[in-house]
Amino acid sequence: MATATAGPDPFQVLDPTAAPKRRASDQHQGKQRQKRKPAKQRKKGKPAQEGSHEEVLLADVRALLAAQSLENGTPDVSGEDGSEVQPLLEQGTEIEVDVVDISSTGDGLAKQKGSDRIYSVPFAVPGDTVKVKVWRHLEEEGYSTADFLSVVKPSPLRDDSRIKCGYFAKCSGCQFQMLEYSEQLRLKKNIVVKAYKNFSQLPPELVPEVLDTMGSPLQYGYRTKLTPHFTGDPRGKKPMLERPPIGFTPKSSRKILDIEECPIATEAVNKGLKDERDRMDREFHKYRRGATILLRESTLRVPKPASPSKRQNLPASAVVEDHPTHTDYKTCITDNNAVSTEYVDNFTFTNPAGFFFQNNNSILSPFTDHIRQHILPPTNPTSPRPIRYLIDAYSGSGLFTITQSTLFPGGSIGIDIAEKSINFARDNAKLNGLSPSQCRFIAADAPELFKSVSDYDPDETVVVLDPPRKGCDTSFLQQLLRFAPKRVVYVSCNVHTQARDVGVLVRGEVDLDVKDKDWEGVLVAEGKKKKARYEIESIKGFDFFPQTGHVEGVAILNRVEE
Repeated sequence: MATATAGPDPFQVLDPTAAPKRRASDQHQGKQRQKRKPAKQRKKGKPAQEGSHEEVLLADVRALLAAQSLENGTPDVSGEDGSEVQPLLEQGTEIEVDVVDISSTGDGLAKQKGSDRIYSVPFAVPGDTVKVKVWRHLEEEGYSTADFLSVVKPSPLRDDSRIKCGYFAKCSGCQFQMLEYSEQLRLKKNIVVKAYKNFSQLPPELVPEVLDTMGSPLQYGYRTKLTPHFTGDPRGKKPMLERPPIGFTPKSSRKILDIEECPIATEAVNKGLKDERDRMDREFHKYRRGATILLRESTLRVPKPASPSKRQNLPASAVVEDHPTHTDYKTCITDNNAVSTEYVDNFTFTNPAGFFFQNNNSILSPFTDHIRQHILPPTNPTSPRPIRYLIDAYSGSGLFTITQSTLFPGGSIGIDIAEKSINFARDNAKLNGLSPSQCRFIAADAPELFKSVSDYDPDETVVVLDPPRKGCDTSFLQQLLRFAPKRVVYVSCNVHTQARDVGVLVRGEVDLDVKDKDWEGVLVAEGKKKKARYEIESIKGFDFFPQTGHVEGVAILNRVEE
């Protein structure tokens, strides 16, 4: 898995430098907007393939603008064709808009009657008519953003009785609580479809039909980690006079929303949140600056029957889950350096609590089983050499290396840049009864991986990739194509950068032309030119974060035999 910086977190503070600037003429509009810090201009020339929130939204806006132009029979709606440009509304103007589509960011795309202007609106779904307040105009990108105020006419898809959170439509964490779960999964499948359409740069015939998204066994009470935060004096000079709001950043403000409970978090995490809020009631005066609070669930599994001594050190607040063969006692850790424990089927994983581990334990069993069912290629009588080796890039504390290790007689190797994660991965291998010959780990940057596997035959090797949200860098993809494993399993928390990288692998954008030995001792026949490329066997989404617009993806690729 990716390390602590890599995992998706719908509750993270939004980066104020990531949004374009408002026009100077907008700054005087309305007292509410005067308090908002001006958003800064997105850097010019940033490649569209980066997969950021803004670029993903822009791709969907452009697709809607193009469809709108075709529908209206006009080549351009921006005024560049000589047509009259519609005046932009003043910031703070309240209008009603009809939501016509939903973007891959989870935001609705809407239009005001009589106008071709597109508005990005949170907490809205196609078919809604909603009241919004205009926030800013992104003139170069051709759309505007607006804050959600209320529903004027609900979509047939909307049922607000499904909403289980009193902070919904204020907190930025969830977008889809008003939707039936089957509809959420349908939308997430479409997000994966659009990711490959917009970012892979592949012709449609090279992208197979995206499979249905695998749902989460739990749609609420699943999240095993939260990071609420509070603010103080940025200079750290003024003491706090009262307990500050503790929670998450709202969609339409930089002021933290005070949150007492999060319904998508586990019971143990919510108990931890209550305890931390109670502690801050007593200790707020000790703080001057703001801080982020870690809330991480940890599990003690006690087999049945168990002696009382096994339970004597557990706090009274532990959440008890009874199972036929064991009892799980779940507590909440707030120390980043403390060790948390999780179970995936019969596998045990320990980790520094502040490091990354998937935050929805309920889906990890079917998820790792899907990987297990597809990590090896289908039996092929014409290819008698079986797969013997697994390389797990970005391995973290060893989720894939360990859970898949029994399938590989030649051994499994995991790599991660974080040495502390690798140390825990080695401990986890021991906890699960795996010897170094079955499962070993090295601490190094991913591009250095192939230096350590020169004895692995690429024709007998599967590589699992699970990079951070930014995806794989060019150097790593070049080295992967040079090594040319038989099969690649690409797991991603960002299907947009995944689609970009898969496009590189399918096109095979590396040529080797050598006479002797090429690249770190990998023998290539003298004078032979080699070009590796892949074909996509399957693409499937996984819903690790129900009620949000986030979806993870797994792409299975096979090397094309030239």
